[in-house]
Amino acid sequence: MHKNVSINDNNQNADFKEEMAVEPILEDITEVEAQEVEQEEKDLTEEYNDLKESNLRLLAEFDNYRKRTQKEKAELIKTATADVLTELLPVIDDFERAKQSLESANDILAVVQGVDLIYQKFITFLNQHGVEEIPTKNEDFNTEYHEAVTLFAAPTPEQKGKIIDCISKGYTLNNKVIRFAKVVVGE
Repeated sequence: MHKNVSINDNNQNADFKEEMAVEPILEDITEVEAQEVEQEEKDLTEEYNDLKESNLRLLAEFDNYRKRTQKEKAELIKTATADVLTELLPVIDDFERAKQSLESANDILAVVQGVDLIYQKFITFLNQHGVEEIPTKNEDFNTEYHEAVTLFAAPTPEQKGKIIDCISKGYTLNNKVIRFAKVVVGE
């Protein structure tokens, strides 16, 4: 039996020795893992800070872009308005000449022709800038372009639902209604 005990003792001693030898390795492994985790945490923190800084820069750039485009748009609107008004000045000059000629005019027909020329010049100017008159004469009533001021008994059955008279002309700017035509509709 003594031999058995010694064999068991030897086995226990060997197991204990193995455990003692493994323990420093485990300490080394956990130390290495801790260093790796610490390095990974540093890397992730650095990446987070870079992304945060990048995001802040992008937000600032976008805000600057938005402000710049708003300013450019406002300047463009002012410039476009100035260009249109500058092109309108010759029509005003024509009106002033017509007004002067009215004071000393003997020939009414010449005055009427002069005013008609100014009117045609002004209509041409509007058309060049995308303004067009909404047709009304003998047209079907259309709520997208016309505003019915009143209904009137249609003189003929064909004129039911059609425009009988135009009270105020309507206009579109580049196919968008800027003023509805005020009309009398047959019922």
